[in-house]
Amino acid sequence: MTIISATQQVLETTAVPVSGKGSSSGRRKTGHLKLVPQQRSAREEIRRSCVEVASRLDKTHALTKDELERIARVLLERLDLPEGYLGWTMVVLASEFWRDQVSAVPTSRRLFLLPHCLKHAQGCPADYDEYGLDCVKCGACSIADFRGTAEAMGYKVLVAEGSPLVLKIIVSGHVDAIVGVACLNVLEKAIDKILLAGIPCMAVPLLSSDCRNTSVDEDWVHDMIHAVHAHCGSQTRSYVHLMRCASGLFSVEELERLVPRVRGGPRLDQINGEGIAGLEPIAGTESIAYDFLAKGGKYSRPFITLAVYDALTGGHATTPDGAECVAGFPDAVKRAAMSIETFHKASLVHDDIEDDDLFRYGEATMHRQYGTATAINVGDYLIGMGYRLVSRETRSLGAEVAADILDCLAEAHTRLTEGQGAELLWRDSRDKRLKPIDALKIYALKTAPAFEAALFSGARLAGSVDQYAQPIKTFARNLGVAFQILNDLNDWRGDEHNKLTSGGDLLAGRPTVLWALALEGLDDSARNELLALPQEDQRPVQERVRRAWELYQQAGVFDKANRLVDKHQQRCEEIADQIEPEALRRLLHYLIAVVLERPEEPGLVPLVAIDDH
Repeated sequence: MTIISATQQVLETTAVPVSGKGSSSGRRKTGHLKLVPQQRSAREEIRRSCVEVASRLDKTHALTKDELERIARVLLERLDLPEGYLGWTMVVLASEFWRDQVSAVPTSRRLFLLPHCLKHAQGCPADYDEYGLDCVKCGACSIADFRGTAEAMGYKVLVAEGSPLVLKIIVSGHVDAIVGVACLNVLEKAIDKILLAGIPCMAVPLLSSDCRNTSVDEDWVHDMIHAVHAHCGSQTRSYVHLMRCASGLFSVEELERLVPRVRGGPRLDQINGEGIAGLEPIAGTESIAYDFLAKGGKYSRPFITLAVYDALTGGHATTPDGAECVAGFPDAVKRAAMSIETFHKASLVHDDIEDDDLFRYGEATMHRQYGTATAINVGDYLIGMGYRLVSRETRSLGAEVAADILDCLAEAHTRLTEGQGAELLWRDSRDKRLKPIDALKIYALKTAPAFEAALFSGARLAGSVDQYAQPIKTFARNLGVAFQILNDLNDWRGDEHNKLTSGGDLLAGRPTVLWALALEGLDDSARNELLALPQEDQRPVQERVRRAWELYQQAGVFDKANRLVDKHQQRCEEIADQIEPEALRRLLHYLIAVVLERPEEPGLVPLVAIDDH
């Protein structure tokens, strides 16, 4: 059997392009699958096979990571090459899948990403700025050569770690395709979101991952850069236009257009750094609220609303003409999507106060900047804005549609406050014992309602929701619970945008399923030690965090928590598999993949807290 026929058999057997299934739940170690073929002949042989296979694939829908893996396994088996080359082969295959679509994008709309590890470790004269390495083009390494060639062709070039920047840059609207060079570790982190979102991208893997004086097949890189601009007949459906629309709702211009200021106060960036002292009192609350709305975030909730609305009205926004489609969305639909974000932002303001968090979006939280009283008031203002965004569209949406959405928002708001209230009451209680089921109940109240409101609003804007109401509720509950568990796990990694420290939930006495699982899994002596840790003031914070980590490991907390995520993710997938139409089914699988993004390997490494306060 040829590689092509074997690959076709795999795709026909799984039928994933038809069913819309995303990546399956479950975790595993992948380090042994990231070997780079050291012989140039082996790399060339794999590449030739990838070109042949990619030419036969259906390109109307993006390949999932699971699909890529299945095809790559067949390919390596037929070439009698080791399984360890799997990750490398997947990257090459994905690049060939997208080659024609990258070529169809003008070079002025392409971003070229280069890793800083291509520079010479010793003697490099370049400095780092906020965007990465500021190459001085001294000619001592291949970075300058690649960069010069790409810039001459019109590319935008960035020398930086690629994975955290890719989606942000694409969503900004400045580029439509990405080509790059990176090690397999970086490419693995980025591949899921890039593939599922339908973003044209190509990459050449580095020949090692040691981050010092590494190398690459330079002729492959030049070949990638010189992908000729040509028309592409078959284009993959993409969520990029919907992402840009959701983010664009909160740009200064669009925000002011869709939600004109009532008080007409200045933007915070227009008062010459005077801060709150420069605000006119009556307009001050409005100014701070508008600034916070435009501050940042992923805007995933308005994206969900818009994407569900699109999926149930034909799915046209994911086609190559998607930009025209989203531009034609009624303003009433856009305002309804915005309302979900205003509620979310209000909850962030209030949560930060209640938890006394230090950072949000990489800067001081609102109550740290303006004081607790002002922050509470701004949060309340955002809640009022959210209801107003829908209530004033009664004529455009129809009374029943507006009433249904408002009722859903009110129910979500009520349940969220019940969940937050349960968390606060437990946090302030002397008895810190907690069962896993009670932690999960708090999660279902606190996190799931926002997902449900976003999904329901999108469906109701599109028409009747009779057949979707219950599946949406169950899907959102499981997605929200799984998301919150992952959030707890990430607390032990730190967060470069928000908390910046690890173990913060434990030290703040917040009820988490990790805490509950630890109490359940430890013997009496260890359990009592853990119960005393948050309030113990005889040992430094770093020491207490490390000891808590050891106790969590002893109780097998991290593996148990990841298995809980697996269970809730599987439930989400089962619901998504039964949903019609196909466009909505694909969207739900996409949401599972991006919302429940997590490390491939179980087990976390605790970061040391920044300081002792």
